[in-house]
Amino acid sequence: MKIIIAPDSFKGSLSAENVAKALKAGFYPYFPKATYHLIPMSDGGDGFLAAMLHNTTGQLYPINVTGPNNNQITTTFATIDHGQTAVIETASASGLELATTKDPLHATSYGTGELIKAALDLGVSKIILGLGGSATNDGGAGLLQALGLKLLDHDGNVLSFGGAALKNLATIKTDAFDQRLQTTKIILASDVIAPFIGPKGASFVFGPQKGASEKDVNALDKALQHFAQVIYQTTQKDITNVSGAGAAGGIAGGLLAFSHAQLQSGVSLMLEMTALSELAQGADLLLTGEGSLDAQTELGKAPLGVLQTVKKVAPNCLCCGIAGQIKDVAQLHELGFDALFSCVPGVVTLTEALSATEQNLTQTATELACFLKKAQNI
Repeated sequence: MKIIIAPDSFKGSLSAENVAKALKAGFYPYFPKATYHLIPMSDGGDGFLAAMLHNTTGQLYPINVTGPNNNQITTTFATIDHGQTAVIETASASGLELATTKDPLHATSYGTGELIKAALDLGVSKIILGLGGSATNDGGAGLLQALGLKLLDHDGNVLSFGGAALKNLATIKTDAFDQRLQTTKIILASDVIAPFIGPKGASFVFGPQKGASEKDVNALDKALQHFAQVIYQTTQKDITNVSGAGAAGGIAGGLLAFSHAQLQSGVSLMLEMTALSELAQGADLLLTGEGSLDAQTELGKAPLGVLQTVKKVAPNCLCCGIAGQIKDVAQLHELGFDALFSCVPGVVTLTEALSATEQNLTQTATELACFLKKAQNI
């Protein structure tokens, strides 16, 4: 029996790697002779770096950078491909889980820029930047400032951190901007389709989950509109309606404007790195999932990419989705999931559910494995 275990992380509770281990722990006692392939996944958000390193050999670099609330934090990035490619996770420097307080008006992506600079100092020729899970809504302004871009108000003063300050932007000075970005290949790993601004843009779609009130969302969107206008005056690049430019609070848009960065599906990139289509040939069972499986799963989420890849090379494989919360069941079945399981055992608080994720996943896998084992004898 060949079992593929390829989940994304359960945000706020368990990394993709530990989710995979928890699921295997439930299955192994019933199917000890099965061949297991544990393949942690990510669409570019939380856990992107760990998932990448699980599937390839790399070197980790610890570094002190500026956190989202302008506080000092210690984080890491990595190099792969014999030091030629850097892998950076936005969430590890500017992530919502690092925020001491949710403050999207003032949160900064400066730390992610510091990671990019550190990678450039190592002489890499390519940077893969995982976008997602950010606490920021600054259009990548902080990131660009860390790389030497000067954002000035009408009095020639440097703007303070955060998206709200962009309303005061008058001039962008590029003379001290790190020119190594122009000769370095930059891949922005994301499956977000939100544009930079507008009702479906960065502020409106993601601002509320970062702590933005309705008033804040409108203020941030107007600030990003103004930022985009000054960017256009400076670079002749219009990022306002570029699909995906709103990823990570607009970090994608900022990098698209001031480098030769390219957007790439985070799921597709991970599927490439893991060679899942080869590993899944002849698979009997797939276990995939993340914190929530619902209608949003169809919009480029990792479990769907995994499901479609496995079904293509192993059409008879039984594909099971496991999540903390499951909604829109009929739609999920139409997408190809053969069975869906919530790992939350009953009515519990969110805190209780998050703290028991590992045990609940193992128990869910145990029940499924027990059922399948007995079904073989029917």
